[in-house]
Amino acid sequence: MSSGVTYLTRVVRFSAAHRYHRPEWSDERNRAAFGACANAHGHGHNYRLEVMVAGPPDPVTGFCADLGALDALLREVVTERLDHQHLNHAVAEFRDGGRIPSSENIVVLLWEWIAPRVEGARLVRLRLREDVDLFVDYYGPDHSTSSHAPRRLDV
Repeated sequence: MSSGVTYLTRVVRFSAAHRYHRPEWSDERNRAAFGACANAHGHGHNYRLEVMVAGPPDPVTGFCADLGALDALLREVVTERLDHQHLNHAVAEFRDGGRIPSSENIVVLLWEWIAPRVEGARLVRLRLREDVDLFVDYYGPDHSTSSHAPRRLDV
């Protein structure tokens, strides 16, 4: 009997600070583009990351993923690296004006860190909640929900 694919979601939390800032821009342009998020010392969030994996249930265990292995991976890759950190300083990709540590860029980076290391299942979606009413979903670099090309916002 085939049971199809099941989807399992694990939630992890971390608190981190960040600053939106382009070093090649003036302070005025940064403030115009990013508002209070451009403040010199940054600001923080209590993030909630929802990690969805998928796979058929194992006929012996009934599980689509090894939850212990997934928890260990998320502890190492997410919690230990990001919790109580200032992302602009603690994460190489966000240092020195590399990527802006927006929720969109954070979730893409987390996908890069997590997807290759998930065992026994496949990573389907990451949802990063910045607060209770703002979140970003990411389904990986090969996923497209629209035939429309993304627009660039030039600020």
